[in-house]
Amino acid sequence: MNRLLNKSLKSFTIYALIVLAASVPAYLYLVDSIWLRELDEHNEIVADRTENELNKLQLSEIELNQSILLWNKIQPGTNLQKTTLEKNRKDSTYTVSRKNPYVTHQDIDRFRGLSRVIEINGEYYLLTVETNVEETEETVVAIAVLTFLFFLIMVVGFLILNKRLSVKLWQPFKNTLAKLKAFNLNSQSNISFEKSTILEFEELNVALNKLIEHTVSVYKSQKEFTENASHELQTPLAIIKNKLDILLQKEALTDRQYQIIEDINKALTRVSRINKNLLLLAKIENHQFDDSETINLSELTAECIEQLHEHFANKDLNLKSSIDEDCVVTGNKILIEILINNLLLNSIRHNIQKGTVEVRLSKSGFNISNSGSIALEKEQLFKRFKKTSDESSGSGLGLSIVEQICKRHQWTIAYEFHQETHTFKISF
Repeated sequence: MNRLLNKSLKSFTIYALIVLAASVPAYLYLVDSIWLRELDEHNEIVADRTENELNKLQLSEIELNQSILLWNKIQPGTNLQKTTLEKNRKDSTYTVSRKNPYVTHQDIDRFRGLSRVIEINGEYYLLTVETNVEETEETVVAIAVLTFLFFLIMVVGFLILNKRLSVKLWQPFKNTLAKLKAFNLNSQSNISFEKSTILEFEELNVALNKLIEHTVSVYKSQKEFTENASHELQTPLAIIKNKLDILLQKEALTDRQYQIIEDINKALTRVSRINKNLLLLAKIENHQFDDSETINLSELTAECIEQLHEHFANKDLNLKSSIDEDCVVTGNKILIEILINNLLLNSIRHNIQKGTVEVRLSKSGFNISNSGSIALEKEQLFKRFKKTSDESSGSGLGLSIVEQICKRHQWTIAYEFHQETHTFKISF
């Protein structure tokens, strides 16, 4: 993942590079305009000086014609010819590209020209002055290269400054983040954030303090509720169940009465189990279990299978297990034991008589498969009190608890039905 400052620096760098690239044509236009304007001034000065100096010499017509002929030969880019054009004719400037006959290279050069009518000894002459234009492209390239060099220096400087400033500027944020990571809701200890001179960080600390105080308050209320519910509900349920057991043992009951009491007893047992499971879900969601214990999952899985051996035997199920040695995970042993037992009981409950159950454990995951005739409804699979089959002996919370335990330990669980086999896969 990218750091925040690096993201902003990247955007600024791209923007600066685009601006630099767009500035090259602007440089070309600006430098070319300056060159042409300066050359136009130069040509006008040459024309004025030529007119003035020739008039000062007061040459005869023959001498003037000889001088003009010599002038045209020895002055490259300058031409003076008699003309019938008027003296007040507006000067004409132009740009022409051609090969320079006075140089050895074969490149095409540009020339800036001025055409003006001048008066010498009372006669009108057309003076044409052409001056070589400096290579604008070369100048712009040199400027662009130099600018790009400074751009690189600027980017390198930004990187160095960004690295140094990020350590200092973001230190309050890092301190806040470190305290949030170390915060444990179970300990319910208050966080004391350091004062910051940066307004945004100080506002963040204030908001986090309010949020943590509210979260701790809600957590305490929920924890008290689950603890109270555990005592207040389980006690009357246990008393009612004991009274029914006494009634069954001591009173002479008719078959009808016995059946009614037995149905009440089963309902109470189911209600007690649902109550325990709901309380367990609440505790898991409220993070009331410590999950920092190192557990040998291989040994725990083998113990759970052994404890349910009679259940497998009652349904005459063929159990196959493939458990790798020393599969170690970090978590809460009580919750993981509940997860394994729920999946094993689920494989028994949703199995056929004389079916098969296969348990596979490796360091990458835990898989349990069992034979079956109808696939479970995936949409309803992990929802509370949603029946996924006609089996009604369960509380409707077993798989919901399994899912919550997986989320608590940051594991993923998936269900498949293939070739009349149910499979639950947990990836560590």
